Amino acid sequence: MIAALFAALLAGQSAVAPEPGEIEHAIESNRLEQARQMLGSAIADGQSGPRVDRLLADLAFANRNWAEAAIRYEALAAAAPADGELAERAALANVMLGQPAKAEAFADRAIASGKASWKAWNARGVICDYKGDWKGADEAFATAAKMKPDEAAILNNQGWSMILRGKWAQALGPLEQAAILDPKASRIRNNLELARAALANRLPERNPGETDSDFAARLNDAGVAAEQRGDRARAIAAFSQALAANDSWYARAANNLEKVEHQ
Repeated sequence: MIAALFAALLAGQSAVAPEPGEIEHAIESNRLEQARQMLGSAIADGQSGPRVDRLLADLAFANRNWAEAAIRYEALAAAAPADGELAERAALANVMLGQPAKAEAFADRAIASGKASWKAWNARGVICDYKGDWKGADEAFATAAKMKPDEAAILNNQGWSMILRGKWAQALGPLEQAAILDPKASRIRNNLELARAALANRLPERNPGETDSDFAARLNDAGVAAEQRGDRARAIAAFSQALAANDSWYARAANNLEKVEHQ
């Protein structure tokens, strides 16, 4: 009898849906599959409303599902326009989607709320780069760096901003520092190599184990960078090598090569 009652008690406990706070903690701890299952149980149990909607958005964001995250944060931000954190998340998701106009509106709202983190200012810097607003980018990245010193993401974006302007020497410092802070980040390594190659007037070399597609992408980037510097010969060489490296990059590199050759 006691064993039966104990079993019934355990069964009753397992049927209790998790609380939103438990799900939130699972997402913050990067236990995303567990968070998904817990959230599904909560919804099946009838839980709903803004807090559950926020958890759905947070889970999509943590899973890097930028399209879903953007839609969910935009809806939440529309219902709570004074919530700077929601606006910031909507801005970040739209930056990742390559939607600078949408991202700018939400980044501005997040900053105006007075509760924006360094990520909102970092996003604003990226958005300014999209528009070629170099002064705005410098100011935004500088503000982000004051809020979060020695953050590799900010330093990488500062370096990439210099690359976009053709200021290769000025790109080296922040990119080298970013690589020290986050040595495993392939994007930082690639940006640093691109800047070094431009200054050394040489093309990127293939890394051990690098796929054809990744190598072709870096060659294409090197060609674009050389074209911006007015180094026509190096641009043609880079685009030509990208053509040979991988078929999936053929059309993009071929278009770039044709444009340079006609200039």
